[in-house]
Amino acid sequence: MDELEEAELELEPEWLCSPAGRRYLRCILHKNRRRTFRVLESPALPPSSRAATIPYKLFVCGKSGVGKTALVAMLAGVRVPPTHYETRGAEVTTVYWPAKPLTSIDPVMFQLNLWDCGDAALRKFDYLLPSCKENVDAILFLFSFTDRSSFEELPAQMSRLLPPGEENVLRVVIGTKFDLVTQAAVTEEEVKAFERSWGLQVLRVGCRPGPEAEPGVGRVAPTLNSLVARLWRRDHIAAHAAPAGTPLS
Repeated sequence: MDELEEAELELEPEWLCSPAGRRYLRCILHKNRRRTFRVLESPALPPSSRAATIPYKLFVCGKSGVGKTALVAMLAGVRVPPTHYETRGAEVTTVYWPAKPLTSIDPVMFQLNLWDCGDAALRKFDYLLPSCKENVDAILFLFSFTDRSSFEELPAQMSRLLPPGEENVLRVVIGTKFDLVTQAAVTEEEVKAFERSWGLQVLRVGCRPGPEAEPGVGRVAPTLNSLVARLWRRDHIAAHAAPAGTPLS
């Protein structure tokens, strides 16, 4: 069983499609489209709901042009920028996603705070990287299937951003533009070899609009389910590993 399968076993299968799941799903929709939540806003949970809202900080990194901003926009349910532009400084986008972990009596509303920082800005301003990594729960390492150098730079980038001693930070590798087959510069065999070498399951994300089982949800549900399942599994493992009475960070 690989890492992805183990993580996804943390969630109740097809819960979002159940009547109970749809009640929570409606909390993040507006007129059958994803709601955009501002800094002080949060979903209005169903009456008598006992769901906890758990915040996580995720740092999105990768070479310029791999699709960091586009990925964040897609996960948030907002319009993907039609043309590439370099993110100036750091931008924080909050995504709410309901799920039902098998080890939880009640559903959980995951609050994913995605930090997107331009590659050039990170090199120019020394304070940005420490800010992005401060109290971070996960780092999303992005490469593009159409940019070979972004894939080849992954090992050095991962070693640089997560040196020994930071094993508590979840590592997630995402390959973007997976659907641009004719422009692919990275083969599936190379990605599988990377997965075996690093013991990580690479998430694959396309960039073209596709049919959605639920307006504003169907396309992103597999990726968001995978992210929250991995975060929940990380916390579950940490809780069992920590001595009794030790608070989790």
